[in-house]
Amino acid sequence: MRRKAIFPIIFVLLAISAGVIAGLAFFYLSDLPKIQALEEYRPYEASRVYSKDGDLIAEFYIERRNIIPFSEIPKYVKDAILAVEDVRFYSHPGLDVQGVLRALWADIKAKEIIQGGSTITQQLSKMLFLKPEKSLLRKIKEAIIAVQIERNYSKDEILNIYLNQVYFGSGAYGIEAAAQTYFGKSAKYLNISEAALLAGLPKAPTAFSPFKNPERAKQRRFHVLGRMVESGYIKEEESEKAEKSPMPTPPKGGFNKAPYFVEFIRQEMEGRYGHEVYTGGLNIYTTLDLKSQEIAEKALQKGLRVIDDRYKKRGVPVQGAIISIDPGTGYIKAMVGGRDFYESQFNRAYQALRQPGSAFKPFVFLTALENGFTPDDIIIDGPVSYPGSKKGVTWSPKNFSGDFKGPVTLRKAMAESINAVAVKLLDRVGVDNTIEYARKLGVKSELKPYLPLALGASDLTLMEITSAYGVFANQGIRANPLAIIKVTDRIGRILEKNLPFPDDILKPETSYLITDLLKGVIEKGTGWKAKALGRPLAGKTGTTNDYTDAWFIGYTPRLVTGVWVGYDDHRSIGSKETGSRAALPIWMDFMKEVLKDTPPEDFPVPEGIIILTEKGGKKAVLRDSLNKKSDKVSEPPTHIEIKDSPKKVDEAPE
Repeated sequence: MRRKAIFPIIFVLLAISAGVIAGLAFFYLSDLPKIQALEEYRPYEASRVYSKDGDLIAEFYIERRNIIPFSEIPKYVKDAILAVEDVRFYSHPGLDVQGVLRALWADIKAKEIIQGGSTITQQLSKMLFLKPEKSLLRKIKEAIIAVQIERNYSKDEILNIYLNQVYFGSGAYGIEAAAQTYFGKSAKYLNISEAALLAGLPKAPTAFSPFKNPERAKQRRFHVLGRMVESGYIKEEESEKAEKSPMPTPPKGGFNKAPYFVEFIRQEMEGRYGHEVYTGGLNIYTTLDLKSQEIAEKALQKGLRVIDDRYKKRGVPVQGAIISIDPGTGYIKAMVGGRDFYESQFNRAYQALRQPGSAFKPFVFLTALENGFTPDDIIIDGPVSYPGSKKGVTWSPKNFSGDFKGPVTLRKAMAESINAVAVKLLDRVGVDNTIEYARKLGVKSELKPYLPLALGASDLTLMEITSAYGVFANQGIRANPLAIIKVTDRIGRILEKNLPFPDDILKPETSYLITDLLKGVIEKGTGWKAKALGRPLAGKTGTTNDYTDAWFIGYTPRLVTGVWVGYDDHRSIGSKETGSRAALPIWMDFMKEVLKDTPPEDFPVPEGIIILTEKGGKKAVLRDSLNKKSDKVSEPPTHIEIKDSPKKVDEAPE
């Protein structure tokens, strides 16, 4: 009777215990995520930046990941992962009982969690749904979620998600990013040795990194290859051959190519797409010509080193920038914003506002040509004074030579960069008119409405002045600077497409006359060194007071390039460091190399222009002006008051 009485009590106790256990399980496991979330699985994916020719030049990411289809992952990559992480993956239901018991026994002996024993499915459930804590409860949750995943997804789907999700170290998430990071190629081209090395990384990405711990990485690869042989995935001789492969080394110079250009693109894209730039897997196709970019970087580095060598005692290296644009399309082909992006991310090609010096003069001469002047009209190069902003104070523009040449043509004044003539001409044609033409050509920076503007006293950027010169190169047609051709989403759908929008700004005849004047700068003037390139060129030097800025902007019919040299703190580059000495050699090195396979091409002559041959060479004139006698002789200045006159303005000839 007593035994019969005990059974109900035991039953009640068991029922109560089961209820308590069930209640606790419900309480602790009620927050399990719904694995249906995998239906909308969209991991962070890096956006990729391509050059005009399709070369990968950079990636933007929070997690550097590029999704790759399961069909493009080689079999031995999958085999290597399975051999070292979960050899019974295709036979277990999400849990590997042998692995769990082995890990549990090790944990019991150590009295702490020291082994995982997790299957790939369990690892995936932890990566996607759980916090990375080591506890018995988390292991239970991990196991339950793994079983649910296995019931709803195929083995190939699970392995595919895992391979595109797992972290391989060095900022690489997923097998494709890992292959690119460590071997510089797509995962579909990995060999057995490379697959084995990558398969060994997820367990301890830093400890087994070939970049940080090559010997440990080599040992880990040996272990993975051994597991692949034991599991029947490869033969012994294949393993022995793979073991002899050298360890990968870190890429030199970082991953990103053209860092200043890439940062320019990043800022543009972030303004349009926000956070998606780093997570959405966008494909950004740019205008960059990688060969031109590399030439530009080398030319700038060489030129700045030459300047540094002239002043060996200086503690700060001089800075510079170069930008090259296709005037017909506006495509930015090369951009370098400084000598070292990793020391200074400030992009002097488009962020630095600097006085252009005499490089601004073509806008003054353009305004004159558009308002009835001809290149052969005469202005008196002589002393002149203008009222200043304070009573009794005057401003008198000086020439670099310290003397005056008397009557000179506009052609000669441009070639020799005569300051007094440029100021007188600006006085004649009007400051406001000149600013208006500069705006038409694309100059957006503030231009102060006073006569020192003729000498480049208002700050602007290298990009805007170079682009403006491109209008002269393109027969009066403006194409806005363009860096991004198109953007697609991760599956190739076009999100934006940017085409050049040419705009007729100047009459072709006027544009050609300016080009002819700027050809004279190279043939007979301050840019004479560029004649060594042996092809038709047009351009203008620029130098500011105290030699704080040196410029050269020049072009062929199909390429316009600008160079700036100076110090960020506006100190003097050095005595006589003019545009022709400091900036022009950089421009020449770039143009010589980038055009070496391009035959010389002269600027097309519009119908309204006639080329005359004189004793001093050839010159362009308007057909309609041949029988007209010029009356554009210099008159006394209008004495316009100079408001807010700068303390320093260009007095150099360039």
